[in-house]
Amino acid sequence: MDFLEAETDWVNCAAEDLWGVVVAIQANYYWVQPLSQRTYSPAQRSPVAEFGGQAGTHLLCYRRARLRKIGQQVMVGDQVRVEDPDWAGGRGAISAVQPRKTVLDRPPIANVDQVLLMFALAEPDLDPQQLSRFLVKAESTQLEVCLCLNKKDLVSPERQESWRQRLSQWGYHPQIVSVQAEHSLQDLARQLQSHTTVIAGPSGVGKSSLINQLIPYADLRTNTVSGKLGRGRHTTRHVELFELPCGGLLADTPGFNQPDIDLTFVDLGNCFPEIRERLREHHCQFKDCLHRDEPGCAVGRDWERYAFYLDLLEELMAQREAFYQRRDEETNLKIKVGEAGQIQHEPKLQAKKYRRVSRKSQKQALHELRYDLPESIDDLESVDEFEADWH
Repeated sequence: MDFLEAETDWVNCAAEDLWGVVVAIQANYYWVQPLSQRTYSPAQRSPVAEFGGQAGTHLLCYRRARLRKIGQQVMVGDQVRVEDPDWAGGRGAISAVQPRKTVLDRPPIANVDQVLLMFALAEPDLDPQQLSRFLVKAESTQLEVCLCLNKKDLVSPERQESWRQRLSQWGYHPQIVSVQAEHSLQDLARQLQSHTTVIAGPSGVGKSSLINQLIPYADLRTNTVSGKLGRGRHTTRHVELFELPCGGLLADTPGFNQPDIDLTFVDLGNCFPEIRERLREHHCQFKDCLHRDEPGCAVGRDWERYAFYLDLLEELMAQREAFYQRRDEETNLKIKVGEAGQIQHEPKLQAKKYRRVSRKSQKQALHELRYDLPESIDDLESVDEFEADWH
C-alpha cells in the first residue's frame, strides 16, 4: 500500500477513533496532543474535531503490544491513533502510526518539513566555521532551511548589514531578530506558519527564549552564556513539539556545538548553495568531480567557503580511510570467549603458513620422494666416489 492509499484510509477512519501527534517522549510513555482542525489541512480533516473541547488536551499514552511485536517505533512528530482515551485520567493507548513523510535521526523526529537554524550575532560571537558546519548538516536533511540570527540589539546596524550581505553570497537570506523585542519576530512567525519546523543551533543562542516568545505557555527554562568558555549552556534535554498560535508545530531540540558530518563526497557538494548555483549554469566534465582543480570543473575557487569545503572533504576522506582500516583490523581478529564469559580478540593465524598437512598430502610427498632416491647401494657408492673426485 503506497502513501496515498494509506493517507486515504487515514482520512476515512471511524468516527470513534482519536488521532493525535506525539509531542514528547518520557521513558516508555508518549505525550499525545489530539489534532484539531487548526493543525490539520483540509485534505487531512480529522474526526477529532467531533470531540469539541477535547482538542488540545494532552494524553499520556503507552504503545500497544502488537506494535512492539511488529517493531513499530513511535517518534516525536508521529501522527498516531489513540484507543480508549481516558479524559478524566489523561491516559490512552497508541494503536497505529501513520506513514511518515520525513524522518530525522538527529534529533530523532518525524514529519518535519523545514529546519530553522538559529545563531546569535553576539554572546556567543558568530563563528563562520561553526555556522557553515551547521548549515551543511541542515542541508543534508534535504528539507527547507531557514536561517535566523538573534541578539541584533547587541551589535551595530552596520554589523548586521555586513552579515546579511555575506550570507547572501553564501545563498541564504537570514531573519535578523531580537527575541527580547516581540515586534521583530513577526516576519519569522509568518515563515513558521502552517509548517512543522525543527529549530536547531548551538547552545546559548536563544532557541528556548524564542519559543517562549512565540508560544507563551511553553515556559522553557533558559540559561546564560558561559563566561569561561564563551558558549551557551545546555537547557533543553529532549525533543519536544509545541503548537504555534498562528498554526503549525515547532520542535525544540537539545543544542550541540559540533554536529557530525557523514556524507558521500557528491552529497557534500550538494549541501553548498554556491556549488549548486554554479552547477545549474555549467556542468563539470566528470560526474564524480570533487571540485579540487579537476579538468573541466565548473565550480572554481572564487567563493568564500571554498577552503571550508576542502576541509570538510578531507575530513570525510579521513573518516572513510579510518573506517576501512578498522574493518581490515577486525577481519584479522577472531573473537574468543573466556571461561568467565569475557570477550577477547586474538589475531587470526595465516591459513597457508600454519595449517596442518593432511595425511594424504604426506603420503603423496613420500611417494614422489621415492623417485629421487638411488635404486641400490651400488648407486650410493658411485655417488660418493663422484663427489670425492670432484672435490
